[in-house]
Amino acid sequence: MASSVLALEWFSGWRAFRKSQPAKFKCDYSCFEVRDLSYQAPGTELSLLNAVNFSLPEKSFGLIFGRSGSGKTTLVQLLAGISKPTSGSIHIQKYGNDGNPIQSPEPLSTGRVGIVFQFPERYFVAENVLDEVTFGWPRQKGDLQMKENLAQNLQRAINWVGLSGISLDRDPHSLSGGYKRRLALANQLVQTPDLLILDEPLAGLDWKARADVVKLLKHLKKELTILVVSHDLKELAALVDRSWRMELGGILREEPLPI
Repeated sequence: MASSVLALEWFSGWRAFRKSQPAKFKCDYSCFEVRDLSYQAPGTELSLLNAVNFSLPEKSFGLIFGRSGSGKTTLVQLLAGISKPTSGSIHIQKYGNDGNPIQSPEPLSTGRVGIVFQFPERYFVAENVLDEVTFGWPRQKGDLQMKENLAQNLQRAINWVGLSGISLDRDPHSLSGGYKRRLALANQLVQTPDLLILDEPLAGLDWKARADVVKLLKHLKKELTILVVSHDLKELAALVDRSWRMELGGILREEPLPI
């Protein structure tokens, strides 16, 4: 009996000691960073972007807003590797729990960026959902293991965007507006991008489809780093971690959403 009491007292004391010790967590994280990015259209002296700087931590949701013609689309094209910047860098920087870099920045590979343009359903090319999602696979070089990984990623992407209840034989153009956007997202999620860029993801959708896409983005935010260009600020505001205004002349400034 006495030994049981002693054991209980020892356990209670050990538990109290554990509670008094500060918890230690590994807080390393990565940031997608743009530094002094400028772009001048070839053959002209017109600067479309001027020394753009911003950063977005992993698994965060960033939103860029601003007037049409201010340079938002140009920036998106540079991030996706469609165009090359005149100067500046686009990279991923890893930080330690003290907030200091723990290694040299890594250039962001364009193959690790997924982009869904405005009205992506206009660019569907396949006759069924499965062929649309796997359209890029024939150009992928790799062994059986790579193909198995792609198959697993396909199933995950379909589950992520809520297409698991849709027949893969269905014509993509027969889907509702909301499900077309889901399919366009699945196309980019198969290879799990380091950065997912969405250009006006709510454009042209009815109120229900817009609400469904916002709900989907809330889920994807837990898994991915997302950067959105949009005028639909109120509907996306609850998701936003960081926001920037693009001003005419290609000048980007961080500021809260004006809502």
